[in-house]
Amino acid sequence: MDTLLKSIINSPKLPMYFKEIQQVLENEQQKRQQFYEEMTEQEKVEFIEGEVVVHSPVKKWHNDAERRLLLLICAHNSIHNQGFVGYEKILIRLTRNDYEPDICFFKTAKSEKFTDNQMFFPSPDFVVEVLSESTEKRDRGVKFEDYALHRVEEYWLVDPEKKLIEQYFLENGDYQLNLKARDGTIESNVIDGFNIPIQAIFDEEINRKVLLEVMKDN
Repeated sequence: MDTLLKSIINSPKLPMYFKEIQQVLENEQQKRQQFYEEMTEQEKVEFIEGEVVVHSPVKKWHNDAERRLLLLICAHNSIHNQGFVGYEKILIRLTRNDYEPDICFFKTAKSEKFTDNQMFFPSPDFVVEVLSESTEKRDRGVKFEDYALHRVEEYWLVDPEKKLIEQYFLENGDYQLNLKARDGTIESNVIDGFNIPIQAIFDEEINRKVLLEVMKDN
């Protein structure tokens, strides 16, 4: 139990705090329901800590890095059929918040239960967020904590400007940094056999060569 929670529990004001928290959560759920009713397929939107977050258009380097990595993951999964790859508009519904990760992956144990008309998805096994000026604080903050809380086993943060990737593994309920690099290779713990040069995410020619190699495995 952390120090702040312990001080609240030991406070004579605990019943008052409890009522206030209940009211906040009730109001938040009303907003969340309204969010579900009003969101459209045309927008990339998330519901985070009681607020609707509408995402602005991304820069080209963001789009390129996301596309290259998505191509490689999809090609690998098409050959090895290990689960379901989601991207962009896949809405992840967690306990309090709703996210649309840039890329996510669900192992077969989860994905085999999905239906064609499904709109809300559970916690993935693997998530990639491509950083931008408007999203980095959340990607490293509330999402970092929330994904760990909901047992997302592996989390990648891709910085397209610095051409840098960070790889985190879930250990004892918290994320531990496994790799932070611009060069070399990166291998997923969740997507079995997915091992690529880091520069394949940032360089078109390298990406093309690696994609051809992946497809040769078929």
